Amino acid sequence: MDGDSPQRLRIELLGPVRAWRGTTPLDLGPVRRQAVLAAMVLRAGSAISHEDLLDGVWGAAPPGSGHRVLPSYVYALRKALDAQATGYEDSVIRSSQGRYGMAMDRIHVDVADMAGRLRDARRAKESGDLAGAMAGFTDALALYRGEPLAGLPGPLAQAERRRLADRRRALESERLECLVLSGRAGEALDGLATLSAAEPYDEAVLALHMRALYANERQAEALNAYQGMRERLRDELGVSPGDALGQVYEAVLRRDDALLLGPEGARLAALSPGGPAAVPVPPRPRPRRPVNELPGITGVLIGRERERALLAAPFPPGSVGVATVDGIAGIGKTALVVRAAQELRARHPDGCLFVDLRAHSPGRQKLSPQRVLRRLLRSIGAADSEVPADLDELTTAWHAVTESLRLLLVLDDAVGSAQIRPLLPAGPGSMVIVASRQRLAGLDADRRITLEPLETGEAQTLLGQLVGEERTAGEETAARELARLCGGLPLALRIAGTRLQTRPVWTLAHLVDRMADDDHRLGELRAGDRSLEAAFRLSYDQLAPAQQRAFRTLGLTPTSEFDALTPAAMLGRPARDAEQILEGLVDTSLVQQPRPGRYRLHDLVRVHARRLAEAAPAEAGAARTAVLRLYVEAGRTASDWGSSGFPTGPPGTGAFADWADASAWLNAADAELADVVGHAAGLGEADHACWIAEALTDHFIRRGRYHEGRTALEIALPQADRATDRRMVPALRNCMGIIDIYRGDAEQARATFAEALRLSRHGGDRHEEARALSGIGTAELNAGRPEQAIAPLTAGVDLARRLEDDWIAAMALCVLGTVHRMRGRTREALLCFAESAVHAEANGRPTMISRVLSCAAEVHLDLGEFTEAKELLSRAAHLVQQAGDIPLTAITLSMLGTAELGAGNLEAALALHHDALSRLQSLSPLNEPHQTRMEMAIRSRLGRAYSAAGRVREAGQQFRTVLAFPGAGAYPAERALAVAGLRDCEAS
Repeated sequence: MDGDSPQRLRIELLGPVRAWRGTTPLDLGPVRRQAVLAAMVLRAGSAISHEDLLDGVWGAAPPGSGHRVLPSYVYALRKALDAQATGYEDSVIRSSQGRYGMAMDRIHVDVADMAGRLRDARRAKESGDLAGAMAGFTDALALYRGEPLAGLPGPLAQAERRRLADRRRALESERLECLVLSGRAGEALDGLATLSAAEPYDEAVLALHMRALYANERQAEALNAYQGMRERLRDELGVSPGDALGQVYEAVLRRDDALLLGPEGARLAALSPGGPAAVPVPPRPRPRRPVNELPGITGVLIGRERERALLAAPFPPGSVGVATVDGIAGIGKTALVVRAAQELRARHPDGCLFVDLRAHSPGRQKLSPQRVLRRLLRSIGAADSEVPADLDELTTAWHAVTESLRLLLVLDDAVGSAQIRPLLPAGPGSMVIVASRQRLAGLDADRRITLEPLETGEAQTLLGQLVGEERTAGEETAARELARLCGGLPLALRIAGTRLQTRPVWTLAHLVDRMADDDHRLGELRAGDRSLEAAFRLSYDQLAPAQQRAFRTLGLTPTSEFDALTPAAMLGRPARDAEQILEGLVDTSLVQQPRPGRYRLHDLVRVHARRLAEAAPAEAGAARTAVLRLYVEAGRTASDWGSSGFPTGPPGTGAFADWADASAWLNAADAELADVVGHAAGLGEADHACWIAEALTDHFIRRGRYHEGRTALEIALPQADRATDRRMVPALRNCMGIIDIYRGDAEQARATFAEALRLSRHGGDRHEEARALSGIGTAELNAGRPEQAIAPLTAGVDLARRLEDDWIAAMALCVLGTVHRMRGRTREALLCFAESAVHAEANGRPTMISRVLSCAAEVHLDLGEFTEAKELLSRAAHLVQQAGDIPLTAITLSMLGTAELGAGNLEAALALHHDALSRLQSLSPLNEPHQTRMEMAIRSRLGRAYSAAGRVREAGQQFRTVLAFPGAGAYPAERALAVAGLRDCEAS
């Protein structure tokens, strides 16, 4: 770092973190503050957000007050790093819109210096200047002062520590390679031995070590080192050495000085009187005649380019490559492996063999390993008299005969790994391709390919090949729908194509109509002796009884995707047992696993499973009831309404640990939740359809998915009149009114609650009457009629108290307190919020508690009591983030920013407003009708904070953004705040 300005800031990360200004060391504070500095420096000029900093430095356990901790850390770092009297705008740490960054042009960092020296060294190496390269690598290594980022906590420091340590090993390896290439391999041996011992699986280091051993006339040691690595990788990791290491191994065998030592090393080796003796490579015997037993290619193979490329990629030299292809029945495994094998014939001059193992061939006996081995031995020229009978002797004979051969062996329709292992040839360079409906987890395979259904476009292309492109082009919509109904399965598409070929008067639309009903779809996919359902049935018949029952049950799941808890409830078994069964079904290719912990059935497989389930109606009925009750329980457990919010319906089973567990389970179902209500209604389960729709209402609201919540309720409402639970008649209308409130339609909500009130009083349901009264009061407030809200809210509170329904009482009191606050009755408002908080705490759900705390905090903000407001809002923000209510989180954080501003904490205020804005903008405006109003309010508060900080230009930008919103005039209060703020900016 010579030549720096005397006052230049220097930061060192390649060891314990240190910083200097000139020659003066700087105090960076505790290690976590140093970790924040390191995170910003390592971004190399780009900004890093508050969230990324919290995640990177604190990981999964960020401080509850992270929004305050970070600004305090940054403030302390500015004090340490900036020269005296440096203004905010000239600080070496830049902050904007909730992000921090470093002015890297004013800092000298050892990591950047090391990277520069590394680039220079590599350029010298590429140009042939080995001495200069070696000096450059040595200089770069000298910058390391021990373990990089020593002692710093957090996942970011851990990852960077690992990356910089890897860079150090790479530098040392490249320095040692320069020694080898310059003819000084002996000097590199000790360093390479140390690197190899430290990184026993690093093939690049071993390759360089082998080259150095070879250069020092230790060829046998080099070959033994390769064999040791090969055995280590096989035994411990189940893989083979890569191509690069294999090429070095072959070069050592061939004594290829140019490849191993480079031009200079090869020249010096040629001058050496005693070079390493070449290890003789035995000649490879050939069979008496090359054989080709591969079936001919029939039909066209559409798609599968990626899979064909994987099968065509070469395996490491000196090994037998094993590739498996698995997938459900009818996915096209045989067509793929035969086509790939035909393309690989030239690489296997000693023969290409094909065996159908008949795992799923009706009417044909499965082939035992003994029969297959006898056939294979005869195929490559062994006389019948030379073929033994015992399996072990057959395997030994097969290995002995194939040891010197390069064969291609295709094994189709395998049933298990034990059937395959004795059949593997022994000759290096041989290849085995196995096709199976099973995943063959017990087989050591180098490559595993799972075939997925064809994409819609590929499926349409295959249909066009089968029935004629003119015919499909003339009915493009029907062709697309037929491809969808066939689920992208080549067998289904071929059967459908055959039916259209043999019935030229049929249109594609006619066949689509015949297949539209699930009950008839599989029946239509039958042509001659080919039947998709028969193919599925063969897979099912090979399952164990517990797997068969689970597979039948999966056909009854109400969503296309599910986790282990769903079949566990349907089967009445622990989730762990259900997961093991599911994983076994994944191995049979009957169940797909789109991501960890989530499962699904192919559409046609689901139809088959459901048909099997319906053949056992008692079993199916119990499973359907169990899974619908699981959704009722999940919605009720996750709901903010608490246990008292659902006075009727099925009792809970304890399937979920708490509201967070249930909420996470519902989140995983994502967009299919409304379909569950439709599923229940379609089964005639009126009570369950109503219970599920009611239970999911709060979940949809907290996620801002009002349209889905309304859809679920619209499906359920016609079922309410048929339900045995008469509470559902007013209850679903109350739910609809709540969603209308959140959708911003106060007048519609008022009418819906009024209807619910009439129905609840007619049926004598006091619980729904209390909910309806509270809803009417809330609608009146939202419609701008606070005076008319008092009577229904007061009546709702009184009734909720008598019923001991804490959620209704807390909600109604919270709204009533807001009415009093708007009327300037501060004391009455605070009394309402205090009682509301008691009921909310008794209910125990975070959203209601945080809402009450936020409303009470607004009163303290009005009074200028910022310390009290901060305490309430800090707790509210923590709770509402736990609950996952994004809109309420954004509003709460912004209110906390206002409280921080009032308390004089400008940096914290700005950070909170930016955080709130970021969270709000993650919502879709289509789902959150209040997004514009909320964003206008948050930006106006942000503008006020910028003004207080003296950043007038940025403040004005926020106010102008608010006024530029389309439809801003619909929100006069928020618009007035922006107009006033902009006027103040222009006056200053």
